[in-house]
Amino acid sequence: MSAEARPALRRVFATAAFIVTAGAARALACPACFGAEEAPLIDGAKLGVAVLLVILFVVQGGFVTFFLYLRRRAKRMADVDLDAEWADLQRGTRTPS
Repeated sequence: MSAEARPALRRVFATAAFIVTAGAARALACPACFGAEEAPLIDGAKLGVAVLLVILFVVQGGFVTFFLYLRRRAKRMADVDLDAEWADLQRGTRTPS
């Protein structure tokens, strides 16, 4: 470590030690984190989490619905193709004798 960096590092550690020993819990904590159990801020945070969960499930439900639609459509198209192929095979085997 260089000689110029040592005083800066000591200053950082001294500041951190002062903050920790001088009761930084109250200075650094917001009301939601420091004991305000029923504050409007907490109610808003809970509502925000609920809204984000609803949005998440709606988007995931949309993806599931879309992929189920694609699956049904692929099955329907496969049935149509199979019916058309079967009809062609039945017409092709009839030859006048």
